[in-house]
Amino acid sequence: MALAGVRVIELAGLAPAPFCGMILADFGARVIRVDRTNAAGALDTQARGKRSVAINLKTTEGIAVLRKLCVRSDVVLEPYRKGVMERLGLGPKELLRENPRLIYARLTGYGQSGSYATAAGHDINFVAMSGLLSRLGRSGEKPYAPLNLLADFAGGGLTCALGIVLALLERTKSGKGQIIDSSMVEGAAYVGSFVWKSRSIGMWDRSRGENMLDSGAPFYDTYQTSDGKYMAVGAVEPQFYKELLKGLELDAGELPPQMSINDWSELKRVFTERFASKTQVEWSRIFDGTDACVTPVLSFDQVSSHPHNQERASFMKDSSGEESPRPAPVLSRTPAEPCLTSDPVVGEHTVKVLEEYSFTKAEIDQMLAAGVIQCNAAKAKL
Repeated sequence: MALAGVRVIELAGLAPAPFCGMILADFGARVIRVDRTNAAGALDTQARGKRSVAINLKTTEGIAVLRKLCVRSDVVLEPYRKGVMERLGLGPKELLRENPRLIYARLTGYGQSGSYATAAGHDINFVAMSGLLSRLGRSGEKPYAPLNLLADFAGGGLTCALGIVLALLERTKSGKGQIIDSSMVEGAAYVGSFVWKSRSIGMWDRSRGENMLDSGAPFYDTYQTSDGKYMAVGAVEPQFYKELLKGLELDAGELPPQMSINDWSELKRVFTERFASKTQVEWSRIFDGTDACVTPVLSFDQVSSHPHNQERASFMKDSSGEESPRPAPVLSRTPAEPCLTSDPVVGEHTVKVLEEYSFTKAEIDQMLAAGVIQCNAAKAKL
């Protein structure tokens, strides 16, 4: 796999960092999640392919263990607010001094500098600060955040993974590691570069929800079918719009022009009535094989059984039967090989990992007895 041999220490967190770690693990990195001892359970739902080590970071011995793991690895993935690792004496300056090749990725909401650097926040706050939230939502309604995808995952975990891979690539030339300051505000804004840079061509001149790609246009929206499901329409170009009208059995000569913005509400009314006349399956049969850019809005229960997704094996099941997306993109020579076994419990691999990092059996036994580390390997086998 592409990242085979890369050792990653992921400090346990929520959402963005676990996703980043899962990406690295899917493509071959050996990701070790560092959990707290006596944790009720892991909240990491993206632990695929990772191993868990439980360390008591309230002890000087535990901090020393984590230091050794970090300086003997390639990447440290840290999701804490600014200053937490420094208070432990494990900030990037200290660790890079011991291992100049180390890549230290800091994934936070607001970044390592600025007046909000130590402030709490969640995806909706970060998207708001990026400017993107002001553009999201229906006309006449308040801004609407699309789940917690834009900042946590696109601008956070995915962008941070890109930064790590870039730093690993650069290290092959310089032999040096570096610090990655991954801000979810900036990551979300960067993901939205098209919105920013297309303002100059008039794509976003109208209010929220009244532009071509934000649900304002009748040919770029979703419509309910007779069985209560939905179809997605993206017929922007004239030739695709022509195919849309053909499938809907509508005469262009009897309708307002496609780009007559003042008539968009009337076109939406016509499209709404027409789509409500057939089921989702019926519309899918009509539009499949055409260039109308009309597709069914698939539920999680439907998505893996769709013929296209089946043919590409786009979704997979783990050993417990739980379904999830296959890692993307697909590499021709070194594709991802996601682990399909169950996610690790907290501390499941503590002893095995510490042995790999050259801790002796006597040292491990002593730390287990003192509560510096915790191993739940036996529980994991039940």
